[in-house]
Amino acid sequence: MSAPQADHSITALRERYGERYRWLLLLSVMVGTMAAIMSSTVINVAIPDMSQHFTLGQERAQWVTSGFMAAMTVSMLTTPWLLARYGYRRTYSGCMWLLMAGGVAGGFANDFPLVLAARVAEGLAAGVVQPIPAIIILRAFEPSEQGRASGVFGMGVVLAPAIGPSIGGLLVDGFGWRSIFFMVVPFCIASLWLAQRFVPGTAPGGGAANTQGAGLDWRGLLLASAGTLCLLNGLVELQGGTAASAALLGGAALALLLFVWLQRRTLKRRLRRPDEGTEPLMNLSLFADRRFAMGSIVAFIYGIALFGSTYLLPVYMQMGLGLSPSYVGSILLPAGLVLAVTIAIVGRLADRQPTHRLVSIGLVLLAASFALMFTIDLRRPSHIIPLLVTWAILGRIGLGFILPSLNIGAMRGLDRTHIPQGSSVINFLRMLGGAAGVSLCGIVLEWRVTAHGFRLDTAHPSPERLAAFDETFGLLAAICALALVAAWRLRAERAVD
Repeated sequence: MSAPQADHSITALRERYGERYRWLLLLSVMVGTMAAIMSSTVINVAIPDMSQHFTLGQERAQWVTSGFMAAMTVSMLTTPWLLARYGYRRTYSGCMWLLMAGGVAGGFANDFPLVLAARVAEGLAAGVVQPIPAIIILRAFEPSEQGRASGVFGMGVVLAPAIGPSIGGLLVDGFGWRSIFFMVVPFCIASLWLAQRFVPGTAPGGGAANTQGAGLDWRGLLLASAGTLCLLNGLVELQGGTAASAALLGGAALALLLFVWLQRRTLKRRLRRPDEGTEPLMNLSLFADRRFAMGSIVAFIYGIALFGSTYLLPVYMQMGLGLSPSYVGSILLPAGLVLAVTIAIVGRLADRQPTHRLVSIGLVLLAASFALMFTIDLRRPSHIIPLLVTWAILGRIGLGFILPSLNIGAMRGLDRTHIPQGSSVINFLRMLGGAAGVSLCGIVLEWRVTAHGFRLDTAHPSPERLAAFDETFGLLAAICALALVAAWRLRAERAVD
């Protein structure tokens, strides 16, 4: 190993910075994750303006979000392989460069396909980055500190989407939708600087990155990509009731079955010959751990509700209530700040309280925030803003109970060598649910608006159009209630006397 490489091994960095190093490392990946999450959520404020600029219908406009989500979802499965092959620093820095390039390209694009391509590039980078913090928390921190570390990380990360819509709304009003893409650039620059100082060049576990190691499971990746795209396109086509929707959803189901068969076969081959072949993209043996299996189910359903509502809320306030983008951002800001505080508090509780209890409380509060949206009435204009702020805060408190505890609780029973795979899988399932949730909300909203005899692009808000939004929020509440069944099974096995 050369001197520069030795200087940036995890052992050398720990010796250089002492006990505070693990927190400096967490800060470094937190900034990049903030950039990734901001790029995924802040674009929603600009969707109405972008739709008008490119003359897009609701189905095409939502691909700005769901295209990003699809790319992010699939790329998450490559994180363990990239970390083992190239190490933390090269993987993380490469993602930051790609994310920044996508932001700049999207801001200068003059055609919608180029905007969509930029969003896909951003999604690919964001997907690889997002499992990394959980890996670091579970490997660099003691079990008694993991909840606190998760809370600190979560508090920092949620400030990006909390402040992002407010700044984004002002930027859209003042400079147009293009300015939204440039918001990630300063975060990417800061994260690249931090990576050079604090992120080790080693792979998870402290070993050297092995560029000659196991190859990437390309067949599994292609099947996962095909299945995700079939699922999302099938959901979009489902509204029209065409034969294409059945074919696409059937293709998604077939891709899933083939993917499971291929992963089982690849794992068996790898166990027989550890020094040959490829690692499975998704290690299905992880699901033998009940807590991980139940956590994965919760993560998928939670993703539908979280990202579906993140897409739906700004559209509801702009197209349902006729509020401006900057006003939407200011309404969501208090809820985001409350979420940051809640995560910090619950992070400390997660070291002492059982995971299933915290996650269940969060799901109840989140479901209630969706179900109570029907109380907003256009005939009582003075009540609209206070109720919006109240229900948004209630939902964010629910998220604050779920975010710090779900990943950590679901993966505590896994062997340390399986933590990168576990983090990748659980994030993949959450984002797959999120990608489906964005499409599902768009479809259900269009369906209910049409059923009430109205259009989303009509000039003035109406009770009938608001009813369509209420029904879509009701669907999200029901989905959260469904997740409670799996959340309660996150309980640790009782010891037998």
